[in-house]
Amino acid sequence: MALTKSEIVESIYNQLGFPRSQSTEAIEILLEIIKRSLEDGDDVMVSGFGKFCVRDKSQRKGRNPATGQDMMLDKRRVVTFKCSGVLKNRLNSNR
Repeated sequence: MALTKSEIVESIYNQLGFPRSQSTEAIEILLEIIKRSLEDGDDVMVSGFGKFCVRDKSQRKGRNPATGQDMMLDKRRVVTFKCSGVLKNRLNSNR
């Protein structure tokens, strides 16, 4: 099951004692800063967690899965995530 934004807000509320409204506002501001940076083409690195990178994908051939018809996919920007070594070690230490 995925961790939701409301669960993060609840966790901040429980662990730090901030009011729910202030916890929600802090998360919203953080996410907005990250989104703005990515829109500008900047990478976002969070030490001990990982790095969000913006990649440009060029136009390429594709296929409509419903009809099987060949088509050209437009160039676009995508966000990738590479986790830090610290996070990798933490994920694999419990195995």
